[in-house]
Amino acid sequence: MPDSIPQVMTIEEAAGYLRIPLSSLYKLAQGGKIPCQKVGRHWRFRKETIDRWLDQKSQDTQKSNNS
Repeated sequence: MPDSIPQVMTIEEAAGYLRIPLSSLYKLAQGGKIPCQKVGRHWRFRKETIDRWLDQKSQDTQKSNNS
């Protein structure tokens, strides 16, 4: 993955950024479990939105662990 992360990522770039398999990211995207946009036949991911989503997932995990 290049040093410069684009603000709008392809699915391959997003999988690298998240460090998860491409197949897992396809499942998350198709299931509506990760914020993304389909442009024609291609998935696009905004870095800023993914970062917020990760932060929210982290907070949700902490809340459930403290319950």
